[in-house]
Amino acid sequence: MRAVTEREIRASFINCTKGEAKRLAVPRDLATRPWDDLDFLGWQDPGAPERAYLVVESGEGFTAVALRRATPGAGQLRRSMCALCLTTHTGGGVSLMTARKAGREGQLGNSVGSYLCTDLACSLYLRGRKQAGPGGRPPESLTLAEQVDRTMTNLARFLAKVTG
Repeated sequence: MRAVTEREIRASFINCTKGEAKRLAVPRDLATRPWDDLDFLGWQDPGAPERAYLVVESGEGFTAVALRRATPGAGQLRRSMCALCLTTHTGGGVSLMTARKAGREGQLGNSVGSYLCTDLACSLYLRGRKQAGPGGRPPESLTLAEQVDRTMTNLARFLAKVTG
């Protein structure tokens, strides 16, 4: 992924108003992110841990989505798998993330959800730059490029549901 600026991030949200995009917390460390190892940018709002955001680069620029993390409940010791990168986490490493749908559907309150790595660091898990704990990334016969392709295909499917 190429480096993205705060201005590009705020202008690329598809499921929130311009005012909401203007007020949301953008990472302050954009200049030091490992862009060569990122397939998409994801982060949690430090002031509101139930809010998360992701930005993906496409042929026509960037697309950003605001997410809401479901409140963790009991049973945090179980294993869960991210629907994007297929990394398995224990505890709160995977969360149900919901996104308000874009356009009229979202204005009517419709949303879609998926179980994603809570920290949205899928790219780093795939590359072994971040560890998910015991059993988090079992060996695969797919190459890194094939794993990245699968992850981005899964992300594209999720974004297609958001855009309706």
